[in-house]
Amino acid sequence: MTQLHIESLGHGPDLVLLHGWAMHSGIWSGVQDQLAQQFRLHLVDLPGHGLSPMSEPGTLEHWVEIITEILPERCMLGGWSLGGQIAMELALREPRQVQKLILISTTPCFAKNEDWESGMERKLLQLFLENLKLNYATTINRFLTLQMSGDRGASKILSQLHKHFFQRDEPNPVALEKGLKILQQSDLRDRIAAIQQPVLLLHGENDVITHPAAADWMHEQLPQSRRVMFAHCGHAPFLSYPEQFVTCLNEFRIHA
Repeated sequence: MTQLHIESLGHGPDLVLLHGWAMHSGIWSGVQDQLAQQFRLHLVDLPGHGLSPMSEPGTLEHWVEIITEILPERCMLGGWSLGGQIAMELALREPRQVQKLILISTTPCFAKNEDWESGMERKLLQLFLENLKLNYATTINRFLTLQMSGDRGASKILSQLHKHFFQRDEPNPVALEKGLKILQQSDLRDRIAAIQQPVLLLHGENDVITHPAAADWMHEQLPQSRRVMFAHCGHAPFLSYPEQFVTCLNEFRIHA
């Protein structure tokens, strides 16, 4: 069993948050204190990210299995970007444990297909992987900049993103490669309508990594979903609008 790194704080109903590709749980530091006033907050480092060791084989299914072992008996589960795909799988697999689902800037299918225009070009995802092996720091800086594309506070928020990101060691290169393969290959579109939990969809209207149309599509497919679009916002609404983000989660806790 892989011993994932988890930081738990606060009091109240359990809320588990999963970060995105190449990141770590420190990315939530701008909202964690406010959330901890209303929730028992569990911030998880994905395998090979942050302070969690790498675990083979590194497939989406394997990561889901590992995280299932540390889920509280009853919880709200939130996932950002890649973490959102993991959260969807967990909601499908463990409907008794995952009582409510929060999908932040995520998509059922990251890569563009003939029947899915709301994804990233596959060549771009592959280019990230190839460049990571050549120059990690430069590639990560480009990736962080891309996340803030279209955000009116891009310069300030990018500075915060850099600060949070480089507080911990570099992610395991194998974990980065496995994570990118998940992004390239995973497609949950055929199964997403089976998610029966209440779902909160939070998305930036200018997100260039996970297109807003993906959130619109999920909203149509999910029987109990509420969608919130953040104006002039890129890929990280919890950094761009921390107070509004916290308010959305609190309201979802009470009213969903």
